[in-house]
Amino acid sequence: MSPLSAAVAPIDPERAARVERAGARIEALDPIGAAVRGIDLSADSPPVEVVAALEQEMAARGFLVFKREQPLPADTFLRASCWWGGRELHSTHGVHPATPGGNPHLFRLSNDPQRGIPGVGPQWHNDGSFLPATFSHSGYHIVRPAEKGGGTYFAHQGAAFDALPPERQEFWCRLSSVNSASGVVHPAVHVHPISKRRCLWLHLGMTGAVIEHRPEDDGFRLLDADELQALCLEYRDLLDAGLDDGYAIAYEYEANDCVFIDNLAVAHRASPDAHRPVEEQGLRIMHRSTVRGVADLAPGFGLPQFIDISRPSPFGSGVWQAGGVGFRWDESIPMQN
Repeated sequence: MSPLSAAVAPIDPERAARVERAGARIEALDPIGAAVRGIDLSADSPPVEVVAALEQEMAARGFLVFKREQPLPADTFLRASCWWGGRELHSTHGVHPATPGGNPHLFRLSNDPQRGIPGVGPQWHNDGSFLPATFSHSGYHIVRPAEKGGGTYFAHQGAAFDALPPERQEFWCRLSSVNSASGVVHPAVHVHPISKRRCLWLHLGMTGAVIEHRPEDDGFRLLDADELQALCLEYRDLLDAGLDDGYAIAYEYEANDCVFIDNLAVAHRASPDAHRPVEEQGLRIMHRSTVRGVADLAPGFGLPQFIDISRPSPFGSGVWQAGGVGFRWDESIPMQN
């Protein structure tokens, strides 16, 4: 076992017992996440103590996979999404014509553009980073898994922070990112509201600037293009390393899987195979839900929650890129989010 795998907590026995008393069971996936069996997502919400135990395990291990033998109706998936976090849907996406009933809360993804929106999420990110209170949780219901794979990568951002050397931890703790679409400002390191772990946070497809708080004079400066490129590459490489070092997983969906993630605990990205053509991979269809945030992910150091990134930078020279995918830290890769 990698020494870093210990940084992701095992299933808490008392929480597991609460789930078992409800006639279900929760089992750790290797190296992060957990599988839940025996809870009917189509029924009413489980008892409060069971939902709390599951939500705490999501915060600790990053995500839960509810294993099912039968397909899950769209409205049932959306209702179960509201068990977590802000307890109501918060949807900001476009609606694909093939979305069942044109439901505005279903984000329908596919490698066939006639069946869903293609190409989404190829780089590490957290959903809703353009909002001050980012989505607390997201749901992923695999309507049809591709015959030849094409899942989602999840990386535990608390364990990733722990994997950094102390001097890099100190540097990241002084950074704040500016969303290229909305100008919302988030800390690059935050304390998770449930697990209380320090977690990294950076969107690799929608960051327009990164502000450094200078320790020597209590002022601010922007990272320049070389520095921001190096930071994005460091983040990508750090989360990718988790696939070998025990804090990330390349999860391949099985039929009827329903995944709920703690959006403040794990970053995710689509597997490269997820975007391969139907002729090569087989048809893949997924529904995503997003849950309203509980509290603003506010920056420190006296920075505001919003800065108008369409206007000149108030921090002097450096990367200050509004709109689209923001700063392109690698011109050779897709960055659709």
